[in-house]
Amino acid sequence: MPRVTSWPRRSIARARIAIVRLVRRAVHAFRASLRLRIMASALAIGVVAVAVLGLYLSTSVRDGMVERRLESIMNESAALTADANQEFRSSAVADEQQALLLMSSVAERILASASSVEAVFVVHPLDTQPQVSDVIIPDSMGAQQNTLLTADLRRENAALRERDGATGEQVMQFTEVRDPGQSNRAEPGVVVGTSLQVPRFGPYEIYYVYSLQAEQETLTFVHRVLGIGAAFVLLLIGLITALVSRQTVAPVTRAAAVAERLADGRLDERLPDVTGIDEMATLSRSFNAMADSLQQQIQQMEELSAAQRRFVSDVSHELRTPLTTIRMAGDVIHAARDQLSADVSRSAELLTDQIERFEGLLSDLLEISRFDAGAAVLDAERRDLGDVVMSVVQMARPLAENKNVPLSVRLPDGDTVADIDPRRIERIVRNLVVNAIEHSEGRPVEVTVGQDAGAVAVVVRDFGVGMTKPEVEHVFDRFWRADPARARTTGGSGLGLAIAQEDARLHAGRLEVWARPGRGASFRLTLPRRAGIRLDSSPIPLVPDSHEPQVTTDQIPVVHPPTGPSPTTIPDLEIR
Repeated sequence: MPRVTSWPRRSIARARIAIVRLVRRAVHAFRASLRLRIMASALAIGVVAVAVLGLYLSTSVRDGMVERRLESIMNESAALTADANQEFRSSAVADEQQALLLMSSVAERILASASSVEAVFVVHPLDTQPQVSDVIIPDSMGAQQNTLLTADLRRENAALRERDGATGEQVMQFTEVRDPGQSNRAEPGVVVGTSLQVPRFGPYEIYYVYSLQAEQETLTFVHRVLGIGAAFVLLLIGLITALVSRQTVAPVTRAAAVAERLADGRLDERLPDVTGIDEMATLSRSFNAMADSLQQQIQQMEELSAAQRRFVSDVSHELRTPLTTIRMAGDVIHAARDQLSADVSRSAELLTDQIERFEGLLSDLLEISRFDAGAAVLDAERRDLGDVVMSVVQMARPLAENKNVPLSVRLPDGDTVADIDPRRIERIVRNLVVNAIEHSEGRPVEVTVGQDAGAVAVVVRDFGVGMTKPEVEHVFDRFWRADPARARTTGGSGLGLAIAQEDARLHAGRLEVWARPGRGASFRLTLPRRAGIRLDSSPIPLVPDSHEPQVTTDQIPVVHPPTGPSPTTIPDLEIR
């Protein structure tokens, strides 16, 4: 029994889903097709215009025909009533029977002379419910007397008759006249009533029944013609719109396709040659001219960029030999600084520091040139990311102590083994940790390592000065610094984060950043466990739930091993 009751629900649900999908496809097709939108707009405007014009024409024709027909009916009924009154005045009616016979004769003559009159009713004013016998001619329409001669019509006729004794005015009422041969067929009609003066017997009520079927058929024919004309006009609008949209949209579609191929790097793509001087021909020629100009400029830029890369690479290589000589000389002077004067000894120390910074800048330039030349090679091996992070933190401990910055690490219980190049990953993490310490303003720095089935990740979080949104957008640019005037104790060329991002891309990973002014920054490095795995998410959130640090001591906590429970003396730090 439950299967019987659930089957209609499942059918309704499937039908609803199918309808929703169909509607979505239609909406998508409408939004994705300029030609379809143009045709729909033109047809909508055409439908509104044709509807308004058709309504105006139909109303005008109907009002004109009906008004002329009603005027003709009123004039004809007034003339027939005047003739009947004249005949009654000129006749000598002795009794009521003769009056009725004369009324019958008058009605027969009216029906014979006025072919548009369907029936004539002569009713005594005192008959509140006239019977069929009161119907003079024709007898076949007697059954419709009560529906044709309504109480409102008779009261209005009586009011006209009692008002100042007027007998020439008429009342009119629209009605339906049924064909005596076809009882179910109703035709539009009108009933006109007035008073008939019978000498010696007073006024009688006389009513003329007219059919408006001919006018109805004419209006139906007009409506049919207008409908056919409207359909033809809409079809013509659709064809014209389709033709015009094809002529206008097709070149734009071709231009969009060529533009996509140009964006893919196929700079030799062009629009087909178009002859003529119209707008589409001008568009094609202008587009091709723009593509030629872009190709030339891009080629010039590529040549210039290649020359710059060669220059940087050559200069970097050429500087290694003199730098080695300077380094050796500097080491000799630095070793003998105790035998020198205080000023010369201090100069020897400054020389050694600057030579180290120079070596770092030269190494960064050589690494950038390798990335630009596509010569960077990934020397991957199975290593634990947690071990690499712990090694970097231990090396950064002296800097953190010097800056009085609490430094802590949180490692997951599971393994964080992945195919990585230890040298490059260590360089990325070292750059992130050192930058966090320098910008932490004495506040804690948290390093969190995470893992899942397909990826490993490390997040370096500080609570220092942070960055604004425009600064975040440029944080990975080469030679860019958030605050160039900031004093840096460890040097730096502005290439560290750019190299770190290139190293992450070389691993098919991602290096991302979140920052807020005064709330610090969070850098996240996500790496696939194995080559070929596509990263859809990261094991650790980039945006922290809390902006407050969890370390309040001034001492650097001991870094716990990557597996096993954390010691109780180590704060459990995590980014939330």
